[in-house]
Amino acid sequence: MTNPSVLYRGGRLFCPGDPRATALLVRDGRIAWLGPDADAPRADEVIELDGALVTPAFVDAHVHATDTGRSLSGLDLSATRSAVEVLDAVAAFAAALPTDAVLLGHGWDESGWVDQRPPDAAELDRAAGGRRVYLSQASIHSALCSAALLAAVPHVVGVAGYDPSGWLRRDAHHVVREVALGSITARQRADFQRAALRRAAALGIAAVHECGGPGTSDENDFTGLLAMSGDGLPEVYGYWGELLGAAKARDLGAVGAGGDLYADGALGSRTAHLSSGYLDGEGCGHGYVTAEQVRDHLLDCAEHGMQGGFHAIGDAAIDTVLSGFAAAAEVLGVDRLRAARHRVEHAEIMSKRLIAGFVEYGIVASMQPAFDRLWGGDGQMYAQRLGVDRSLESNPMGALHAIGVPLAFGSDSPVTPLDPWGSVRAAMWHFNPVQRMSGRAAFAAHSRGGWRAVHLDGEGALAPGAAATFAVWDAPAGVVNGLPVLLSEQPEERGPQDPTPLPVCRRTVLRGSVIYQEGVA
Repeated sequence: MTNPSVLYRGGRLFCPGDPRATALLVRDGRIAWLGPDADAPRADEVIELDGALVTPAFVDAHVHATDTGRSLSGLDLSATRSAVEVLDAVAAFAAALPTDAVLLGHGWDESGWVDQRPPDAAELDRAAGGRRVYLSQASIHSALCSAALLAAVPHVVGVAGYDPSGWLRRDAHHVVREVALGSITARQRADFQRAALRRAAALGIAAVHECGGPGTSDENDFTGLLAMSGDGLPEVYGYWGELLGAAKARDLGAVGAGGDLYADGALGSRTAHLSSGYLDGEGCGHGYVTAEQVRDHLLDCAEHGMQGGFHAIGDAAIDTVLSGFAAAAEVLGVDRLRAARHRVEHAEIMSKRLIAGFVEYGIVASMQPAFDRLWGGDGQMYAQRLGVDRSLESNPMGALHAIGVPLAFGSDSPVTPLDPWGSVRAAMWHFNPVQRMSGRAAFAAHSRGGWRAVHLDGEGALAPGAAATFAVWDAPAGVVNGLPVLLSEQPEERGPQDPTPLPVCRRTVLRGSVIYQEGVA
């Protein structure tokens, strides 16, 4: 049965193929026609856009939906600026919880504090009235734990990354995280996931790439989220990050055996694997895989016809991953590796040699521009950890784009919030001017780039015959053909904190179905 046709008219369409277009017709989930209002065909329903901007919908190429939903509805510590503020927030939140509950919080980031000492286990115990407390750092690669939580997991003592202060990293963090998140019921988990997907839809995001796997989430969490895909909500494309787990990833319904398959940790937790040491801590971080393991994982992916990938932030970790690619190429050939479009998540610290490796093997760089906005620049986290000169080499999205490396932008939510236009602006105004991208290129990385990363090359454009997946925005008029400056081909001379207002989503449409409409619950 044919669905009613819908004509959207009177808008500003971001459609480089037809810059005159002000209207589009949706029929059976696809764009049946687009062009000027005067030429519009008849339709069963007409929606007046009243000058609104229409663009392809966004794709967020790296999210953690359950953690995102939990942060939206739970204890958000991203605004705290001291240990005292963290403790005050914990005390206030704990007052509404049963004494046997696990208090879960997220988002504290000591790198922006004047006194960077976080609260210890005993202080958290007192603030929470003896409740078990788990507070993940902004990077999600470490957490503060109360004495009560540590006592509930006695075997964590002696595990790599354990510290009696209660700030746990590496394997010790994974041990307590599993216990803490195990307190979430199946119903709560589903509610968190729906909240995250609804929030995404309200921001013009029509699809997300969920990155799960051991140490990040469990199988029930992963498959439960995949079951929600497209059911009045954004589509979900899952990546299961388990070494040599291509068959398992396929059986779970994943599109790839990668995502958060950890080659290292995170800069915020000083566990990203670097070729030279941290300035504000000991050592060079930690590598979690060998080149041989990378090779074997890629061979496993090839055997099962799966896309692969790794989480790799530090240059030493990326070097290890690329060495594994080189070894796999000796068996499979470079062309077969390139055809798979394997991914590297984050790719924050890179050199020209490492960038050349991405080009050679056709690796998709899944990156988060908000990382630079939050932690780039003098005195911020990257400069503290790496020094100013090395920090300027971080998040080299401009260099990757310029040389032809495919980019897929995302948020890593809740590490940074779901905020696609904010990410576009962050890529335009990278703290290192050399790495800045045009708004149009950044938008493409956050829309079509996400579709290409999951091998859906025909998605992400407004064109006749394409899927009717788009967003409608209230947006200030810009300087290029009536479009906002955020979609310009050339950046203007503005600073990293560009004050231009961001567009506000009025409607999100996925394959012809409205998944978000402003003012409608």
